Amino acid sequence: MKRQVYNCQAGCPVESTLQIISGKWKSVIWYHFIKNDVCHFGELQRNMKDCSHRMLALQLKELESDGVIEKTIYPVMPPKTDYKLTAFGETLIPVIKSMEEWGTYYNQRKIAKDNMTTGN
Repeated sequence: MKRQVYNCQAGCPVESTLQIISGKWKSVIWYHFIKNDVCHFGELQRNMKDCSHRMLALQLKELESDGVIEKTIYPVMPPKTDYKLTAFGETLIPVIKSMEEWGTYYNQRKIAKDNMTTGN
């Protein structure tokens, strides 16, 4: 998919970032790369049970097309495929880590609120 560079009206740097990391699974895929450096397709699929095979393949293909991950196919049977972040992709690690931190904060806050509501 052809990506666009926005001409910097309000919000455009955020739009530029979101067009790379948006998609239900891309940030989750990134999170697994941060935790594991190199990931195999099957490993990602096992860790992302709600993501279909087709969707995972599509999201990986888009990330590869954007130059943020690289794919290595080994000539063995059964085929083995590795994915890893490129140097350019690594520049987004702080963004994903911030999302992880905020998500942890949100989850803790939600649990505390739910416990207050139910009296636990």
